[in-house]
Amino acid sequence: MYLEKTVAVMIPAYNEEKLIRQVMATLPDWVDYIVVVDDHSTDKTVEKIREFMAEDSRVQLIEHEKNKGVGGALETGYRACRDAGYDITVVVNGDAQMDPEDLPAIVKPLAEGRADYTKGNRLLHGEAWRIIPRVRYLGNAALSLLTKIASGYWHVADSQCGFTAINKEALAVLDIDPLFPRYGVPNDILVKLNIESMRVQDVPIRPVYGVGEKSKMKISKVIPDISMLLLRLFFRRLISKYVIRDFHPLVFFYIFGLLTFPPGFASGSYFFFYRLFIGKVTPIEALFAAFLTLMGLLFLLFAMLFDMEQNRNLKGD
Repeated sequence: MYLEKTVAVMIPAYNEEKLIRQVMATLPDWVDYIVVVDDHSTDKTVEKIREFMAEDSRVQLIEHEKNKGVGGALETGYRACRDAGYDITVVVNGDAQMDPEDLPAIVKPLAEGRADYTKGNRLLHGEAWRIIPRVRYLGNAALSLLTKIASGYWHVADSQCGFTAINKEALAVLDIDPLFPRYGVPNDILVKLNIESMRVQDVPIRPVYGVGEKSKMKISKVIPDISMLLLRLFFRRLISKYVIRDFHPLVFFYIFGLLTFPPGFASGSYFFFYRLFIGKVTPIEALFAAFLTLMGLLFLLFAMLFDMEQNRNLKGD
């Protein structure tokens, strides 16, 4: 237990035979339960888990009959931990990219009642730029910016970090049926937590790379997929939180901004290059494009300011 709270560590695993035992063995003694969800691995992952189960009674194994993706594994694990009534559920991946020494920092805000959900932030570490591969770092930063807008948690970053913890109150109301099946699942969870007005806190953690893991993530595919997911989640949050549950006029600002800024910016860009390479543009055309662009930008900025103010109390202490 940690500060009188029961703690379960949930480990989604797929083809992690090299590192899964190391991940389980390095978990501290105050972790009460270890729930491993094997997502139909084709290597010796299950065999390694069963070997360790004979040495550590805390380990529970859940096996998928077919591969469901990281979201499906988290969904299964969260449901098991929710039904068991654990006070805090921590997610630790099976690739040993999460330092167990950071566990107390992840769990403490929840145990003390200062947050409902905590997530690691590798970008706050002083050596992040040097340790994290450049493409991943830049891609993560871009997705973090988009996630701020989509989720309403303007204070969080490193949105793709899977090192997280959730208390039983937040897990009880979190819509996990279903979770997004692929690598956009952290973004999906953040939006759903915001709709339920849960407090989220970023925790600085040490980035870990080069421990023998082989990433299954393809940045060129992940960024477009998650960007489209974030667009859908953004509109879902606006409708659920600011229309259905409690109306807020910031919805109109977002609508007017989205109706005016894109066409204004597109027409302005067209007129700029047309004037530069082809011929003249009438003053009325130029002014109209500038008007749409500036008005749209102002609408969007005011909408974001209203959204930030509305969610200010959802930052963990």
